[in-house]
Amino acid sequence: MKVLVIGGGGREHALAWKLAQSPLCDKVYAAPGNPGMAEIGECLTPAAPGPEGFLEIAEDKEIDLTVVGPEAPLVAGIADAFRAKGRRIIGPSAAAAQLEGSKAFAKQFMKEAGIPTAEFTVVDSVEEIPRAVAKFGFPVVLKADGLAAGKGVIIVREDRELRPAMERLPRGRVVVEECLTGEEVSFIVLSDGVRVIPFETTQDHKPVYDNDEGPNTGGMGAYCDTRILDDSQRRQITETIILPVIERMRHHGQPFTGFLYAGLMMTEEGPRVLEFNVRMGDPECQPLMHRMASDLLATLAEGAPIEWKPEPSVCVVMAAQGYPGTPRKGDVITGIEDCGAVVFQAGTKRLDNKLVTNGGRVLGVTSSGPDLRSAIENTYAAVRKIHFEGAHYRTDIGRKGLKRW
Repeated sequence: MKVLVIGGGGREHALAWKLAQSPLCDKVYAAPGNPGMAEIGECLTPAAPGPEGFLEIAEDKEIDLTVVGPEAPLVAGIADAFRAKGRRIIGPSAAAAQLEGSKAFAKQFMKEAGIPTAEFTVVDSVEEIPRAVAKFGFPVVLKADGLAAGKGVIIVREDRELRPAMERLPRGRVVVEECLTGEEVSFIVLSDGVRVIPFETTQDHKPVYDNDEGPNTGGMGAYCDTRILDDSQRRQITETIILPVIERMRHHGQPFTGFLYAGLMMTEEGPRVLEFNVRMGDPECQPLMHRMASDLLATLAEGAPIEWKPEPSVCVVMAAQGYPGTPRKGDVITGIEDCGAVVFQAGTKRLDNKLVTNGGRVLGVTSSGPDLRSAIENTYAAVRKIHFEGAHYRTDIGRKGLKRW
């Protein structure tokens, strides 16, 4: 099979890396890809913007299966365009992708479906936020309605933080909701519109600094470990959250196909949905692919069950100076070849035959070990061997999970 991976970040590098290992895979293409993906397959630049450019590549290269990494093409209708031409693609329709494309849509969907989530209200402008905040008190959560690359959520802990938070939000609708407490987990499944195949549970680390301090990012690291949830919790999440989404979408004539990602808060009252994503997580994908023992392409193309290695896996994101603000670019990266881990590239490019930084989240350094502590130690040992000017990373990825060992 010839496979096309849409996107050019660390998640897409991890998908391409795993797909290329399949005996079913003849060749991997990436659009636009990155230098790491170019070592696996062929990177192509779409000639036209939007879904049409990717569709042109799929038809020209006679692609058998397309896997979409980022959310923006899905919200723009890439899956609809491909299916209209009879081409196989992993991802939901534009209508179903509104679960991620609009926070307001997702919250109303959950309310109508009886899916457990935080209490909320939706305002049409930033100026209306103070009145809505008064309903909940502090702390309170503000969420930009549209896509924000993982940075559209702000937790406001006291009154003096409200005005600066309002100034950081884009204009337009905002979801204001109660602030839930507990431990966050990422629960991802693959669906054909009726059935679901669950992936192992992961835990993301969104704030930029250790101890979950500082502004949110797209994710500073994640780990994958069976112990994050027990079997009873998995069943509860599947029965009260995942299956109701799949069933309601199908009932409304918009069957959900592809990856469904539930970002959850495990509260004292049980799991509550923080957000839905309609694609594989980033950086959750990196430790998932590293830990998967079975054939990803067989699962995507044929529905084959997934098998997992028992060892936990950890991904630490090395970010550029300035991230999550404006990142500095052009710094030479060294040490990847000899670090002893799998390094998934994200914000990189080739310049004068050197690998340099070209984005905020630059690398996802990923390793495993016989237990979580060993996996953490192995990953950070690799991180310390990689260098670029201004690099920064959290030093506590996976630490929350140690209490379960």
